[in-house]
Amino acid sequence: MELLKLAALDAEDLAVISAHLQDAILRAGDLAYLAPSQRFVLVARRFDWSAAEGEAPRRRLAGIHFERVLAVRSRGITPGANSDAVLELLAITFEPGEAPSGTATLVFAGGAAIQLDLECIEVQMKDLGPVWEAEGRPDHAAAEAGRAVIEGRNP
Repeated sequence: MELLKLAALDAEDLAVISAHLQDAILRAGDLAYLAPSQRFVLVARRFDWSAAEGEAPRRRLAGIHFERVLAVRSRGITPGANSDAVLELLAITFEPGEAPSGTATLVFAGGAAIQLDLECIEVQMKDLGPVWEAEGRPDHAAAEAGRAVIEGRNP
């Protein structure tokens, strides 16, 4: 399979990138805000959801960058404090502000999040090459059932 290259210039495009990054694994040290260039970058090991049924599940190394980032806030992640902390990216959402600005939120398992105040949506994602077999497929139904049991709800 060819390397995936995607760009987002609106919320709909960003939702496509979010879908490809669902269940991506990264370390806190793989995140960086480059304030002088207004760029937020990360490297993730994304689950390859496009692999054909019956193929072994696999992960791919991908680079992502957000341009025109005006500010960054985080919850549950302390930049530089624990660079080896493992994070699981669940989704990237976008809340519009005064057009074309808004806030992109990277939502991680366990309640951690990073908010990026954007002048406008300008995001790129690119597979960097390495591919390897994953231990298994992410199981959202099992994860939700586990959360429900912990929270005392019926799954």
